[in-house]
Amino acid sequence: MVMCAEWKSYVMVEEKYKIVIFGAFGAGKSTLIQTLDPQAKHIEADCPVKYSTTIALDYGRVQFGERRVYLYGTPGQERFEFARKIIGKGMDGAILLIDATMDVDDFVVNMYTSLVDSGIPFIIFLNKTDLDGTKTGMFRERFAAVDVNIVSAKDRNLARETLSAFIEKLRPHNCG
Repeated sequence: MVMCAEWKSYVMVEEKYKIVIFGAFGAGKSTLIQTLDPQAKHIEADCPVKYSTTIALDYGRVQFGERRVYLYGTPGQERFEFARKIIGKGMDGAILLIDATMDVDDFVVNMYTSLVDSGIPFIIFLNKTDLDGTKTGMFRERFAAVDVNIVSAKDRNLARETLSAFIEKLRPHNCG
């Protein structure tokens, strides 16, 4: 709510948040965004390892009351570092999405370090914890300085609930 001096009244203003989702190739970034917003946009290419892969970005929107959240998914291949930097400009917060069945690799460590160094608020979503061989304890221990959440990219309710709780801790983007 914002005070409008001219009318001496309060006006409801929609709060806007830019959240960027980072993660390695195959972590589930596109799935998470499409789960949160079934109308999400996705720019992809065919890939021999899996059916398709993000080559530019994913984009979706979610509404929580007066809070509008703009979601941007980044490509997970190292060669797209330039795209991650462009997409990340002006973000209010970030999600580091990690495939909990994989080991901690250099890509994830570099993304984590980059986010810590940026000072941008972020949380970690551990995905694929329903599969055999998950290493949730290892990730919680390794990234103990940050809020680590078990969130399936396919579970809309849990993803919305966790995202909403994160958004409540952030300052909204300039609504201009």
